[in-house]
Amino acid sequence: MDIKLYFLINSLAGGGAEKVAIRLSEHLPISTFILLERDVKYKTDKPIFFLSNHSTKTSPIIKTLSIPTYAYKLSDYLEKNSLVVSFLERANFVNIISKIFKQHKAIISVHMDQQTGHVGLRKLNKLLVRILYPKADLIVAVSYGVKQSLINLGIEEEKIKVIYNPYPIDEIRELAKEPSGSYEEIFKDPVLITAGRLTKQKGQWYLLRIFKSLKEKHKDLRLVILGEGELKEYLGKLSEELGLKTFIWHRDELSESFDVYFFGFQKNPFKFIARSKFFVFPSLWEGLGNVIIEAMACGVPVISSDCRSGPREILAPHTDFNYQTQEPEFAEYGILMPVFDVKYKTANEPLEEREIMWVETIDRLLENDSLRKHYSEKAKERAEDFRIEKIVEKWKEILR
Repeated sequence: MDIKLYFLINSLAGGGAEKVAIRLSEHLPISTFILLERDVKYKTDKPIFFLSNHSTKTSPIIKTLSIPTYAYKLSDYLEKNSLVVSFLERANFVNIISKIFKQHKAIISVHMDQQTGHVGLRKLNKLLVRILYPKADLIVAVSYGVKQSLINLGIEEEKIKVIYNPYPIDEIRELAKEPSGSYEEIFKDPVLITAGRLTKQKGQWYLLRIFKSLKEKHKDLRLVILGEGELKEYLGKLSEELGLKTFIWHRDELSESFDVYFFGFQKNPFKFIARSKFFVFPSLWEGLGNVIIEAMACGVPVISSDCRSGPREILAPHTDFNYQTQEPEFAEYGILMPVFDVKYKTANEPLEEREIMWVETIDRLLENDSLRKHYSEKAKERAEDFRIEKIVEKWKEILR
């Protein structure tokens, strides 16, 4: 009897893991996308089955308490000869718990460093990871850093396989050529760009404070932030309190007169990234850092925090992935910077030492065109290692 393959994920509302699931689904014979929530922004030609009426706006507490209900509904939907690949923690928990009822095969994909990524209420998740993850049939970690963090929690190394996320490099480069339309004027001056959900994990408030300092010297410099999330109001307010003229999607009329642009979720972020001077990534923790590789595919130099885990494996692959720099590191494929604390900041607080390092390093790169061109070429070279064609073969191997 043929095994039916399903992908299980919280939602398709935008985000790195969601994008990975969509890309893999285009190359693997999955039957259905099964979603815990009803939010769908990424398009797929696969059928979708919803396990609840919840959305990204539903309280995280309610969604956590609903895990057993999701699991029961999932088991009721599956056949016994099913193989379910899940992405993100809540979906992973549901996948494993539902095995109690259906005894299907459960492969979980882990996209976050398990030691640095569990803060605040997420500490409960860390306990669930310890209890549930060892019961999965196989764990796919998106980086060696993530793998090590799982081992440190007591999970058997033999159960964990590392497969980097897949990237349609040629497609990204074609999309990067699309006209930017009404946004074109913004990119006639130098632009720093970042992308990611507006959440605590991504640390965008540090970048706003760094940008404010850079503007004192580089008057025509602009900052573009792609993504949506619960910190939209805080980040917008902080930007304005810093004295930066701030554009927020759905609120302001677009013009080239702003300093900071919040563009929200964009179906084609690559046309904006490709027109920018640098991609700046201040994340506090990661699993791999999808947008770093996407920016590199566009030929844009990357300045990234050396957070756990992923950025070092991408930008400095021949170094120890456990090491974290305390000063600017001009690595083989990009620049690694000291990671910030998980601590919100106000407009009135003076820049800390690490923020000043970021300001000085970005300033140096803005002034040194030959260094920028060097890292642009190295970025394109490194992106080739993450081609979807290479990664899909590794997934097919474990699914067999």
